[in-house]
Amino acid sequence: MDPPMRERITVYIENLQRRIVNVLQELDHDAPPFDIVDWSRDEGGRGRACTFTSPVTTSILEKAAVNISMIHGNLPPSAVQKIAMEHPSVSYSKDTSSNLPFFAAGISLIIHPRNPNVPSAHANYRYFEIKPGTNTSETPQAWWFGGITDLTPSYLFEDDFRHFHRTLKEACDPYGSALYPVFKQNCDEYFFLKHHNEHRGIGGLRFDNLCEEPHSLLKDASAPRPQTAEEIFGFVRNLGDAFIPSYIPILSNRSSTGWSPKMRRWQLIRRGRYVEFNLIYDRGTKFGLAVPGVQVENVLASLPEEARWEYMSDLGIEGDGSEESKMVDVLKYPRSWI
Repeated sequence: MDPPMRERITVYIENLQRRIVNVLQELDHDAPPFDIVDWSRDEGGRGRACTFTSPVTTSILEKAAVNISMIHGNLPPSAVQKIAMEHPSVSYSKDTSSNLPFFAAGISLIIHPRNPNVPSAHANYRYFEIKPGTNTSETPQAWWFGGITDLTPSYLFEDDFRHFHRTLKEACDPYGSALYPVFKQNCDEYFFLKHHNEHRGIGGLRFDNLCEEPHSLLKDASAPRPQTAEEIFGFVRNLGDAFIPSYIPILSNRSSTGWSPKMRRWQLIRRGRYVEFNLIYDRGTKFGLAVPGVQVENVLASLPEEARWEYMSDLGIEGDGSEESKMVDVLKYPRSWI
């Protein structure tokens, strides 16, 4: 018999974290190593934060975080009510006053390179289960996987974007041809800054509540999709394993290209938009800050070290023919990269 899913996902994200950190450190031998901190949560659980910041202006990375967490505890009735709306298998009534045990595990990473020609990268893959009791051998009352990955560039390099999306599609296709286009569109719709009428970046994939129950985004019941826990876990592993081949070649190839103070200025303006999205719209940030006993530094680790907000900036004016405006055009009107 296979170990419980909570144990299997823990082993997987620990190994994936190690692989990603090792690859990033191999790219820049002269930069300081990642700072590794193991932490525990009083309410239950533990994690490992691998973070990088460098005062060395020649380093490839400016800031990065590859963090994992495996936490457990009890959900209050208000949280149970919200989950029950999306998962019929979760029991809830207005008379419910007791907490419900849960377990959550995931890996979350963000990479902010120094060179403006290299996009920032983000990914998060997670598993959540609600159990009828505290015995880990019991069958969960409900479980699901979620995931998201995307690129946030400052400048337009179409070949890089096609490579990124093609790699994600190849990771999806063994589990159904409908997955990539549906989850790609979901990602485009999610990373949208309404007040600027533009997207945060060029997207990637996004899905949530992926379990044995029919998924709201996969409306064609006849289309192939992962349905069992084993198949869905395999799908999530495929996407997690795809991070290195989808992004590291871009990071490696573009980091040696030249850039100017103007390009750095534009990069910091784009990072300002990144901050706006994370603090105003991002569901993960809001959820993380609401969890009792949360490591706040880890929740906010995705924010860049430096960002810029200019009043009525003269950079990135739509239609002026500049390299900055070409990127803005893509951010306002998402493309299909495959």
